[in-house]
Amino acid sequence: MLRVLTLSTLFPDATRPNFGVFVERQTLGLAAHPGVDLRVVAPLGLPPWPLALLSHHRALRTVPERETWRGLDVRRPRFTTIPGTGARFHGSALTRRLIPLLAEMRGDFAFDVIDAEFFFPDGPVAVALGRHFGVPVSIKARGADIHFWGHAAGTAASVRRAGLEADGLLAVSEAMKADMVAIGMPPADIRVHHTGVDLARFAPREREAAKAGFGVAGPLIVSLGALIPRKGHEVAIGAVDAIPGATLLIAGEGPVRPALEAQIAAQGLSDRVRLLGSMPHAELPALLAAADVMALASASEGLANAWVEALACGTPIVITDAGGAREVVTEPAFGRIAARDPQAFATAISALLDHPPAQADVRRGAERFTWEANSAALVDHLTSLVAHFL
Repeated sequence: MLRVLTLSTLFPDATRPNFGVFVERQTLGLAAHPGVDLRVVAPLGLPPWPLALLSHHRALRTVPERETWRGLDVRRPRFTTIPGTGARFHGSALTRRLIPLLAEMRGDFAFDVIDAEFFFPDGPVAVALGRHFGVPVSIKARGADIHFWGHAAGTAASVRRAGLEADGLLAVSEAMKADMVAIGMPPADIRVHHTGVDLARFAPREREAAKAGFGVAGPLIVSLGALIPRKGHEVAIGAVDAIPGATLLIAGEGPVRPALEAQIAAQGLSDRVRLLGSMPHAELPALLAAADVMALASASEGLANAWVEALACGTPIVITDAGGAREVVTEPAFGRIAARDPQAFATAISALLDHPPAQADVRRGAERFTWEANSAALVDHLTSLVAHFL
């Protein structure tokens, strides 16, 4: 039996059900493997009083410190984050908090390996814990953990050092692996570990009927992702302005919502562009299956789950040349890679609207990405680390 301690600051809870759902899904697959016993530690970072009384942090304080989450035994220890420090103290604060917790856990769960599911602060903390408890450590890179934290002044050194000291590394795409190597991580230690998609839930539907469920007739473009600058929703809005009769639905929430609302009003698109807010992940298959095109103008990505989920629904994608884009859009039926500007996106979207690929042909693009393959590869990777640990 392989006993795995999964460490992830990117994990959903009752106050943030969509936060890190891809980590949750991967962990559920790993836990379901007959040869694996697994516990989850999903720390919550909170600032000191009185900042912890602010509404967002106040909600997190209501999350139980231990619970059964979708059948998983999940610990949610709190650790202190200091605003304005560039996160440079997150790792040390979390390590201090976790050493006594993991020592207590080892009383009935002598974990064989630590599986860190995000590179910061999880990675440096996992390495410190691995040394303390004498177990191997794996760290997975997903995107912003390398693209942002791996370059930020206060955290870049600790991210790179964790990459050098971990026993094994995972990357969500070949492009992500190259980005890790570019900041000094050893290529021989990095294994590409693609995401999965639930092909039963994310599947083609009769498109016109699906559109009607959202009150849409005519061409429908969908964009998924947090309303943050990196996701580039303003590009999709500008593109739809150049496509007469097209509707754009954007699912996500975040700080740039007021700016997007202002853009929509200024461009006179209030009747054609809707911000849907945050949607439960269970509702995304219906939205993606209704779309003629899923468009996401990200500045950076690892390998976005939204890309693969759209393909599974038979919906082609228009995306930027970010992260693993070229590992996903490998055939014309799967979509287009476009420059990150409204006109380029409008041209690519229009090409797919004018000559729509068959849903079955698009879906083939997702059939390479299964949770079964994801789980099998992760079990093999972690088992190998334990077997070769000295």
